[in-house]
Amino acid sequence: MGTPEFPNLGKHCTVEDCKQIDFLPFTCDRCSQVFCLEHRSYIKHGCPKADKKDVTVVICPLCAKGVRLIPDEDPNITWDTHVNTDCDPSNYERATKKKKCPVPGCKEILTFSNTLKCRDCLVDHCLKHRFGLDHKCPGPKKPEAGFQFMGLLNRNRKEERKSNRAPATSSTNWTSSFLNAASSVRASAEASMTKLGNEISQKLQFSRDGLSQSSSSGSRNGHVEECPQCGATFSSVTTLVEHVEKVHEKGGNRAGGKKVTIDACPKCSRGFHDPVALVEHVEKDHGGSSRGR
Repeated sequence: MGTPEFPNLGKHCTVEDCKQIDFLPFTCDRCSQVFCLEHRSYIKHGCPKADKKDVTVVICPLCAKGVRLIPDEDPNITWDTHVNTDCDPSNYERATKKKKCPVPGCKEILTFSNTLKCRDCLVDHCLKHRFGLDHKCPGPKKPEAGFQFMGLLNRNRKEERKSNRAPATSSTNWTSSFLNAASSVRASAEASMTKLGNEISQKLQFSRDGLSQSSSSGSRNGHVEECPQCGATFSSVTTLVEHVEKVHEKGGNRAGGKKVTIDACPKCSRGFHDPVALVEHVEKDHGGSSRGR
C-alpha cells in the first residue's frame, strides 16, 4: 500500500468483497469505517448505526404539529409523551385552515405572493382588494383622547387579571409603568408651567412699558389737568376737552345743566374754565404775551 516515497498513502475499503485501495477514502460518520467512493453511503456498506442519525417526523392528527421519532426509542413512548405534554387540539384549525381575503364574497386564498397589508387598517388583503376603496377601509385608528393615566390603569388591570399565576411580576411591571407615566406627565407639566410663566412675564413687562410711556408722555409739561365738574385728572388739555364734551356736555344737556367751556393757554396748553384766570396766568407766567410760540 502506498509508494516508497509515501508509504501511508491510501487505504483499503472495509467491505470484504471490495478491499479496493483508495487514495481519497471516505470515513463514515456513524461507524467510523473507511470506504471507497462506491461504498461510502449508509445503504451501500450496510451501516449498523445509520438509524441514529435518521430524522423521521410524524404529523399529529390532533394538533397538526410535527413529532420527531427519537432513534433507539419506541415510537409509542414518543407518541404518548407528545400527547401528554405538547399536544393542543385547538391548534389544528389554525394550522390547517387556509387564510382567505376578509372582503365579503372574496374566496381568494392568501399566499406569500398575493398578500398585501393595508397601511391604514393593517389587515391582509388579496391583490384585487388591496386599495382602501375596494375593501372599505375604516382608516387608521384614532389615538385615545382620554387621560393617559386611565388608559394605563385599565391596561394594567387587564394584564393583572390574565396573569394571576405570577402576581409579583405583574405588580412590579405595573409599578414601573406607573412611575414612567408619572415622570413623563411631571416633565410635561413643568414645561407647560415654564412656558406659561415666560408668557406672563412678557405680558407684564409689555404692560409696564406701555404705562411708563403713557405716563412720561402725559407728564412731559409737568401739569395735570383736572375736570372742574367731576374732579377727574388728565395728562393733557385735549383729553380733558374730550372728556367734558362727551360726558358733561351731553349729560348736562339731557339734565338741563350748564355747559362748561375750557380755554387753553397758547403757551403751555394748560386749560382754564374761567377766561379771567387764563389772562392772569398768561400775564404772570408768560410775561403778558398771549401769542403762541
